[in-house]
Amino acid sequence: MTIDVVIVGCGPVGALAANLLGHAGLTVLVLEKELEHYPLPRAVHLDHEMMRLFQTAGVIDRVANDMVATDGHLHVGADHGVIRYMGTVGKPRPFGWANDYFFYQPELEAHLREGLACLDNVELKLGAAFTGLVQNGDTVTVAYERDGKIEEVTSRWVIGTDGSRSAVRKALGVALDDLKFEEPWLVVDAEVDGPVTFPDITGVPADADLQRLSVMMCDPARPATVVPGRRDHRRWEFMLLPGEDDAAMMKPEKVGELVGAWMVDVPHRIVRAATYRFHGLVAEQWKVGNVFLAGDAAHQTPPFFGQGMCHGLRDVANLAWKMDAIVNHGTSSAILDTYQSERDPHVRAVIGAAVEAGRYICELDPDKAAARDAEIRAKARQRQGETAHDLIPAIASGVIAQGTPGAGERFVQPILDDGRKLDDLAGQGWRLFVRDHAAASNESDVVLIVAADLPDSGAILSWLDAHKADAVLVRPDHYVFGTASGDAAALLAARRQKLAARRELTA
Repeated sequence: MTIDVVIVGCGPVGALAANLLGHAGLTVLVLEKELEHYPLPRAVHLDHEMMRLFQTAGVIDRVANDMVATDGHLHVGADHGVIRYMGTVGKPRPFGWANDYFFYQPELEAHLREGLACLDNVELKLGAAFTGLVQNGDTVTVAYERDGKIEEVTSRWVIGTDGSRSAVRKALGVALDDLKFEEPWLVVDAEVDGPVTFPDITGVPADADLQRLSVMMCDPARPATVVPGRRDHRRWEFMLLPGEDDAAMMKPEKVGELVGAWMVDVPHRIVRAATYRFHGLVAEQWKVGNVFLAGDAAHQTPPFFGQGMCHGLRDVANLAWKMDAIVNHGTSSAILDTYQSERDPHVRAVIGAAVEAGRYICELDPDKAAARDAEIRAKARQRQGETAHDLIPAIASGVIAQGTPGAGERFVQPILDDGRKLDDLAGQGWRLFVRDHAAASNESDVVLIVAADLPDSGAILSWLDAHKADAVLVRPDHYVFGTASGDAAALLAARRQKLAARRELTA
């Protein structure tokens, strides 16, 4: 029997992929080499777009209660004065969720696996270690070892979400493009019974609560980050200085010394301390035949804007709606050729921003750090405030109506007057939002929403006004396909062309 998708790796990215594909009705097998999910925290941050994807996957009620909404990011210079503030207090939430959430990864993974357990068409095999694959035309045969035996399964597609050391990527022979950023850091997680003690920081905005911000200390004496977490969890990241040894820095006494400076008279327990090399790496190929790389298997991002795991969740959302379109709606399989062309430039843009931030954060020369601080403060005054969602660029090519206003942007999700978020009313899949009934659609798999009929039409109408449009067509992953003035017929025709002709049904 040939199933639709084999997913190798059941971290958050693989688990979300399985939930999305399972909800679309595809048959899915998830292979995970470990018997239990990793018990310690790794990724800690995600944004509003990921919360919206959890809505799409039907797991939002499972994960939301363990997410902690925070107030943004603060960068502090060499003189311990604020140089950059990306705050969200009092600012609109156009996408329906707070801009930043912190979480505890073992809890998130458990919730996502609970979602899988409710899907009869999804099977999770634990203790199943990927050993190889062979592509045979339109199918892929995957071999894996379980209980000391080699087993095989044949599927239409394979998604490798098996992390930075991806065995799937190695099996494909895919190389990584090194973006020339590597810095050693010590990452420490702790359970803290009280507020974190911050050094004297000047210029903190009046609306900034240091306990609710991720704070980056751009101090040449030792760059460091402290971030909030759910309940009593806190994380510190300390840059290793030239000549410092990884093993020595991970010793309990050294970890205690570094963290203790932030925890004066505050009881705490170290949960984990490990050194990492923060990288900027991107796979040269994300698709080889019918095998796809996603998450850390496809790219590794410096953590300075907390977008590492977010990239991976966007990857599988991009794949899931396209696979759904092929299996359930007769779309040409050629649509999957747009995966890398849509995601790679997007990832590189955000990695570029993170690398740029990393270079100024990791500056160890005091004079250069002082000059950096002056320059960043001047730029910050010109920006007059920024938020992290400004980092995410629009999709520039692929399944979009290029040249139409707003194409490739993430579409808004207002909270309606009755308290629901837009997706809770409009549903998932393709959605055509129009000013009035004049721009109607008769496409069977496109949901028509008339803005004037919504419990709150203001946000949608304002979006249409801003883009000088009467209709906007939104993809299943919540990115704008394109817009139209007047009738939406040409926009829908462009969609049909992009998706390629439907397969002719035969008797």
